[in-house]
Amino acid sequence: MNDALLLVLAFITGAVLGTIFFGGLWWTVRRGLLSNQPALWFLGSLVLRMSITLGGFYLVGRGHWERLAVCLLGFVIGRLAVTWMTRASGQKQNFRTREAAHAPES
Repeated sequence: MNDALLLVLAFITGAVLGTIFFGGLWWTVRRGLLSNQPALWFLGSLVLRMSITLGGFYLVGRGHWERLAVCLLGFVIGRLAVTWMTRASGQKQNFRTREAAHAPES
């Protein structure tokens, strides 16, 4: 395959891995906080997300640091995308409003 095509595929794979990792983290936090056994959710999610991510990086890299670096760049872009998407779908409150919403009533 062409080297440029492999780098593009490495970038796309990194973006998908970042989206899976950080999207899974966001989903786990939302589910785990409502669960009766949050430790099980967080530990299971960590193991699954790390396994997928490390396996993906291993398969992409295969001894080529260039592919690994481009995959890491895609991973960071995936993180930024998930951060942007979860903020856009969340509540549009500033920090003080959220803090006041959790304050005990007198």
